[in-house]
Amino acid sequence: MKAIVLDEYGGPDALRLTDLPDPKVAPGEVLIRVKAAGVNPVDWKLGAGNLDGFMDTHFPLIPGWDVAGVVERVGFDVEEYVPGDEVFGYIRKDAVQFGGYAELVSAHVRMLARKPAALSWEQAAGVPLAGLTAYQAIERVGVDSGDTVLVHAAAGGVGSFGVQIAVARGARVIGTASERNHDFLRQLGAEPVTYGAGLADRVAELAPEGIDAALDFVGGDAVEVSLRVLDKPERLASIANPEAAAKGGHYVWVRPDPADLAALADLADRGALAVHVDKVLPLEEAAEAWRLNRGGHTRGKLVLSVDGS
Repeated sequence: MKAIVLDEYGGPDALRLTDLPDPKVAPGEVLIRVKAAGVNPVDWKLGAGNLDGFMDTHFPLIPGWDVAGVVERVGFDVEEYVPGDEVFGYIRKDAVQFGGYAELVSAHVRMLARKPAALSWEQAAGVPLAGLTAYQAIERVGVDSGDTVLVHAAAGGVGSFGVQIAVARGARVIGTASERNHDFLRQLGAEPVTYGAGLADRVAELAPEGIDAALDFVGGDAVEVSLRVLDKPERLASIANPEAAAKGGHYVWVRPDPADLAALADLADRGALAVHVDKVLPLEEAAEAWRLNRGGHTRGKLVLSVDGS
């Protein structure tokens, strides 16, 4: 199979396209012919060695934890799927080596759900990591109907999912973004507010009664700003700042979860979750995808097209 690999830790220029043996399929796993693979910041951060302190990594390393594709073969004990099933998933394994930037990947059934029929391959590949991150953060703080929720970096890959999930639950959403993304946020159902100095005051003007829950999807001073406008610190979740937990909130690291993934698929099929794909690049241009993603100015998702047949 063709795959993008790193032979050692490095940046975009260290990525190369090569041929590798097809993956083995262990018990509990399926072999997926990848149609599209999502690109996330964790991909290039892992490639740079930033996760080396707590995750075992082996080379040559195939990056990528988001895939959408077709089941080609199943492990001998698998009953959940059969060849031909369309799936998508967050395929993070305990040790890092065999990711989704490849024509084929093996994944445990606990990492997968059936692909939403309403989404294209590219859109489906953009959902798992970012969608699960947003969903699990929202679950952690118990966002519900009638809540007023502050979403930091609301126009980004995770934030745009967070806005839509909260809106689908009946919450009022205030989302931070640059002015160029304000119309985009309105389309998602959020009330936009410009980030930067004075953010807490601007949020207070929009919600003088206070904020019920806050979701930090960016880092920086988002935790401090949230605590200034939030009624209860336990309803703060951050994916970027571990100090949120020390201040009474939650630090969220996304986990594979087939039930959560199925819930996202259901939202998509009901028309409550749209996926904005900023750009689709062919597999061999993974290095350019990393450069674009590291720039931090994409709206929505970057996706690699692996097998368009």
